Amino acid sequence: MAEEKWEGKAVAELAGTGAEEAWSALEDFCNLQKWFPIDTSYRLEGVPGQPGLTRYCASNVKGTIMWAKEKLLSIDPLQRCLSYEIVDNNLGFKSYVATLQVLPIHEGGCKIEWGFVSDPVEGWSFQDLKGYVESTIQFMANKIQLASSSLAAA
Repeated sequence: MAEEKWEGKAVAELAGTGAEEAWSALEDFCNLQKWFPIDTSYRLEGVPGQPGLTRYCASNVKGTIMWAKEKLLSIDPLQRCLSYEIVDNNLGFKSYVATLQVLPIHEGGCKIEWGFVSDPVEGWSFQDLKGYVESTIQFMANKIQLASSSLAAA
Protein backbone atom coordinates (compact mmCIF):
# COMPACT_ATOMS: atom_id res chain seq x y z
CA MET A 1 0.00 0.00 0.00
CA ALA A 2 1.33 3.43 -0.96
CA GLU A 3 2.14 5.81 1.85
CA GLU A 4 0.10 9.00 2.00
CA LYS A 5 1.56 12.22 0.59
CA TRP A 6 1.43 15.52 2.37
CA GLU A 7 0.42 18.44 0.14
CA GLY A 8 0.08 22.06 1.09
CA LYS A 9 0.45 25.64 -0.02
CA ALA A 10 1.26 28.91 1.68
CA VAL A 11 0.89 32.41 0.25
CA ALA A 12 2.46 35.72 1.24
CA GLU A 13 1.51 39.09 -0.22
CA LEU A 14 4.07 41.86 -0.71
CA ALA A 15 2.33 45.23 -1.00
CA GLY A 16 4.35 47.69 -3.03
CA THR A 17 6.93 45.13 -4.18
CA GLY A 18 6.70 44.26 -7.84
CA ALA A 19 6.68 40.69 -9.07
CA GLU A 20 9.99 41.17 -10.93
CA GLU A 21 11.70 42.47 -7.77
CA ALA A 22 10.50 39.51 -5.71
CA TRP A 23 11.38 37.06 -8.48
CA SER A 24 14.94 38.39 -8.73
CA ALA A 25 15.42 37.40 -5.08
CA LEU A 26 13.95 33.90 -5.44
CA GLU A 27 15.55 32.96 -8.76
CA ASP A 28 19.00 33.35 -7.17
CA PHE A 29 18.75 29.72 -6.03
CA CYS A 30 22.11 29.45 -4.27
CA ASN A 31 21.88 32.61 -2.15
CA LEU A 32 18.92 31.48 -0.11
CA GLN A 33 20.44 32.70 3.17
CA LYS A 34 19.68 36.29 2.07
CA TRP A 35 15.93 35.63 2.35
CA PHE A 36 15.54 32.40 4.33
CA PRO A 37 16.20 31.87 8.06
CA ILE A 38 19.34 29.73 7.56
CA ASP A 39 23.05 30.31 8.16
CA THR A 40 24.49 29.31 4.78
CA SER A 41 23.56 28.30 1.25
CA TYR A 42 25.91 27.71 -1.65
CA ARG A 43 26.23 25.93 -5.00
CA LEU A 44 27.51 22.38 -4.95
CA GLU A 45 27.24 21.62 -8.66
CA GLY A 46 25.47 22.61 -11.83
CA VAL A 47 24.98 25.81 -13.77
CA PRO A 48 23.34 28.80 -12.03
CA GLY A 49 19.80 29.32 -13.28
CA GLN A 50 19.60 25.88 -14.92
CA PRO A 51 17.78 22.71 -13.86
CA GLY A 52 20.17 20.33 -12.12
CA LEU A 53 21.78 23.08 -10.06
CA THR A 54 22.31 21.71 -6.55
CA ARG A 55 22.70 23.81 -3.40
CA TYR A 56 23.74 23.00 0.15
CA CYS A 57 21.81 24.75 2.96
CA ALA A 58 22.63 24.56 6.66
CA SER A 59 21.97 26.12 10.04
CA ASN A 60 23.35 25.58 13.50
CA VAL A 61 20.33 24.84 15.69
CA LYS A 62 21.25 24.61 19.37
CA GLY A 63 24.67 23.18 18.56
CA THR A 64 23.45 20.74 15.89
CA ILE A 65 24.12 21.37 12.20
CA MET A 66 20.84 20.85 10.30
CA TRP A 67 21.45 20.53 6.56
CA ALA A 68 19.87 19.73 3.21
CA LYS A 69 21.02 19.34 -0.37
CA GLU A 70 18.41 20.66 -2.79
CA LYS A 71 18.24 20.28 -6.56
CA LEU A 72 16.60 22.74 -8.94
CA LEU A 73 14.13 20.75 -11.05
CA SER A 74 12.74 23.53 -13.23
CA ILE A 75 12.88 27.29 -13.55
CA ASP A 76 10.74 29.55 -15.73
CA PRO A 77 11.64 33.27 -15.58
CA LEU A 78 8.63 34.21 -17.76
CA GLN A 79 6.18 32.56 -15.36
CA ARG A 80 8.42 33.51 -12.37
CA CYS A 81 8.27 29.93 -11.12
CA LEU A 82 10.76 27.32 -9.94
CA SER A 83 10.59 23.88 -8.39
CA TYR A 84 13.17 21.97 -6.40
CA GLU A 85 13.52 18.76 -4.43
CA ILE A 86 15.41 17.79 -1.32
CA VAL A 87 17.87 15.12 -2.46
CA ASP A 88 19.69 14.52 0.85
CA ASN A 89 19.32 15.86 4.40
CA ASN A 90 19.45 15.16 8.11
CA LEU A 91 16.03 16.74 8.79
CA GLY A 92 13.84 13.65 8.34
CA PHE A 93 12.69 14.29 4.73
CA LYS A 94 12.44 11.25 2.46
CA SER A 95 10.70 12.84 -0.54
CA TYR A 96 9.97 16.56 -0.80
CA VAL A 97 9.26 18.73 -3.86
CA ALA A 98 8.39 22.41 -3.62
CA THR A 99 7.21 24.94 -6.18
CA LEU A 100 7.63 28.68 -5.68
CA GLN A 101 5.84 31.18 -7.91
CA VAL A 102 5.65 34.96 -7.87
CA LEU A 103 2.42 36.45 -9.19
CA PRO A 104 1.54 40.12 -9.68
CA ILE A 105 -1.43 41.46 -7.72
CA HIS A 106 -3.23 44.77 -7.49
CA GLU A 107 -1.48 48.14 -7.30
CA GLY A 108 2.06 47.05 -8.08
CA GLY A 109 2.31 44.40 -5.39
CA CYS A 110 2.83 40.66 -5.75
CA LYS A 111 2.32 37.41 -3.94
CA ILE A 112 4.58 34.43 -3.46
CA GLU A 113 2.99 30.98 -3.51
CA TRP A 114 4.93 28.04 -2.04
CA GLY A 115 3.39 24.65 -2.71
CA PHE A 116 4.83 21.34 -1.56
CA VAL A 117 4.33 17.60 -1.88
CA SER A 118 6.13 15.44 0.65
CA ASP A 119 6.20 12.01 2.14
CA PRO A 120 5.44 12.20 5.86
CA VAL A 121 8.49 13.66 7.57
CA GLU A 122 10.12 11.71 10.39
CA GLY A 123 9.48 13.47 13.71
CA TRP A 124 7.03 16.01 12.22
CA SER A 125 3.25 16.21 11.88
CA PHE A 126 1.62 17.59 8.74
CA GLN A 127 0.69 20.70 10.75
CA ASP A 128 4.35 21.12 11.80
CA LEU A 129 5.45 21.16 8.15
CA LYS A 130 2.60 23.40 7.01
CA GLY A 131 3.27 25.82 9.88
CA TYR A 132 6.98 25.86 9.03
CA VAL A 133 6.26 26.67 5.37
CA GLU A 134 3.74 29.38 6.36
CA SER A 135 6.08 31.08 8.84
CA THR A 136 9.07 30.80 6.50
CA ILE A 137 7.27 32.31 3.51
CA GLN A 138 6.20 35.24 5.70
CA PHE A 139 9.80 35.66 6.87
CA MET A 140 10.99 35.62 3.24
CA ALA A 141 8.31 38.06 2.13
CA ASN A 142 9.22 40.48 4.91
CA LYS A 143 12.94 40.33 4.05
CA ILE A 144 12.29 40.82 0.32
CA GLN A 145 9.86 43.67 1.01
CA LEU A 146 12.32 45.36 3.36
CA ALA A 147 15.12 45.09 0.77
CA SER A 148 12.79 46.44 -1.90
CA SER A 149 11.70 49.43 0.18
CA SER A 150 15.35 50.13 1.13
CA LEU A 151 16.27 50.25 -2.57
CA ALA A 152 13.31 52.50 -3.35
CA ALA A 153 14.32 54.93 -0.58
CA ALA A 154 17.96 55.12 -1.76
